[in-house]
Amino acid sequence: MDTSYDPAQLRTFLAVAQTLSFTQAARRLGIRQSTVSQHVRRLEEAAGRQLFARDTHRVDLTEDGEAMLGFARTILRAHERAAAFFAGTRLRGRLRFGASEDFVLTRLPEILESFRRDHPEVELELTVELSGTLHRQLEAGRLDLVLAKRRTGDSHGELVWQDALDWIGAPQLRIDPERPVPLIVFPPPGITRARALEVLEEHGRSWRIACTSTSLSALVAAARAGLGVMVHSRGLIPPGLVPVPARAGLPEPGGVDFVLLHGDRRGAAQEAADALAGAILAGGDRLHRGLGGRE
Repeated sequence: MDTSYDPAQLRTFLAVAQTLSFTQAARRLGIRQSTVSQHVRRLEEAAGRQLFARDTHRVDLTEDGEAMLGFARTILRAHERAAAFFAGTRLRGRLRFGASEDFVLTRLPEILESFRRDHPEVELELTVELSGTLHRQLEAGRLDLVLAKRRTGDSHGELVWQDALDWIGAPQLRIDPERPVPLIVFPPPGITRARALEVLEEHGRSWRIACTSTSLSALVAAARAGLGVMVHSRGLIPPGLVPVPARAGLPEPGGVDFVLLHGDRRGAAQEAADALAGAILAGGDRLHRGLGGRE
């Protein structure tokens, strides 16, 4: 059977796979939700397999859907490289990209390496900081593109994926309900720090700061040593750490969004930022699949 896969349908599939929401995928792509459903249905017909298991409350990738992720990225990247080659245009200029500490231990470097290989004349400058700090630097015009966290419910930025937050710590750690919760946190304006303090205060649970650092690696080391617990994205749990058992009685910390935000520069910088944003959106599922404590 001669089967071809429509790039538009593959982009829609990736958007749904990363957000696990037909509604969010439609918003990201700027199309109707009915168009998203149509693209997914046609892609499933072309593949002859069901790619998503869905009901009125939840969307999940099937095993065949997981397999399609890699094929979709490969096909789309080939299309983009061919289009750039025959268009005869090469991206140039300086691109100031900021990524939050959350991505230090992910496969973001692979996406950046691929981008640099495809666009060797773009001068890429990387800043790694807390999400709140990156938001401020973007507003001040010191960055062109940012990949960072935002609170669930906020509307700024282009959604890459949504995730639940978990309390995590060393497997051997035990939390005494009669004593203050030992916290391992980023300094202000860390979003997960703020969320941890908020939910503990809301539930009348006392706490103390056991470790604070701007470095995720330092926080992970403190958590592995059993100094305390930290609030962290469920899809990015570092190796050696696990979710704190429910018997510890810690309140649910809620969720978090990971988003792309663009600066106000125009011309070459914007073109380069758009290209990198497209690469991150196309490979966004790689940032929280295949790494971390769960996978």
